[in-house]
Amino acid sequence: MISEAQFKNELQILIANAIREDVGDGDHSSLACIPTFAEGKAKLLVKDNGIIAGVEFAKMIFHYVDPNLTVETFIVDGTPVKYGDVVFHVSGSSQSILKAERMVLNSMQRMSAIATKTNNYVKLLEGTKTKILDTRKTTPGFRVAEKWAVKLGGGENHRFALYDMIMLKDNHIDFAGGIALAIAKTKTYLKENKLALKIIVEARDLNEVKEIVACGGVYRILLDNFDYQMTKDAVAFIGNKSLTESSGNINEETIRAYAECGVNYISSGALTHSVYNMDLSLKAI
Repeated sequence: MISEAQFKNELQILIANAIREDVGDGDHSSLACIPTFAEGKAKLLVKDNGIIAGVEFAKMIFHYVDPNLTVETFIVDGTPVKYGDVVFHVSGSSQSILKAERMVLNSMQRMSAIATKTNNYVKLLEGTKTKILDTRKTTPGFRVAEKWAVKLGGGENHRFALYDMIMLKDNHIDFAGGIALAIAKTKTYLKENKLALKIIVEARDLNEVKEIVACGGVYRILLDNFDYQMTKDAVAFIGNKSLTESSGNINEETIRAYAECGVNYISSGALTHSVYNMDLSLKAI
């Protein structure tokens, strides 16, 4: 994953672009009917059940819009919430609160949905050694917040983007001329460019698993669309030579069985691409 400094920078870029997109040359609805000097207070109201996420992100948004806005927090990120809970109060310039409102809600609704789904998967894995990973199947421009939400739900982040880890998937392998060539070329590339990036390689069957292991130097082997028996056989063969990851159409009904095959990780794009926003609202009080 990227560094903490990079992570914070990505968040600031996200906020700046989203506010630019939403506010443009001004919130004319508020400017038209609310005096500049008017002050008010609003509450973040939960109208659903799940895991709340995005509280700290909301504070960043409010501060970006107006450093004088103050937030009083009652429920912190990663906490289970129910219908009727109040997460925080925000107070200060009424115009500023309204300017930030939509981005705060859009962000928190999606982040809370992701954290909730992730937490459901984490609970299904309790008692096993397997951890749940996200993927790059994220909303363009919103990835940093979605990956933050996965962490708040108890999951772990895969690579952040194309630049912070090597991942040789089926197309890379086919274009490179096979597994051995793809791995050899990758090792040469990393050495020549003085890059310390971990290597993950996707396997489509047990023969490819054996070929990857024979090459050595692979951090994690991704077992793509393996059935349960193939997964068990692959885990037994790999041993401690590489970490293992299961992926491919794994859902709530099958995730436990894959974990019991002994893999270290299960990755799921569904954590970020197949969620329904949590119902939240910001109400003046």
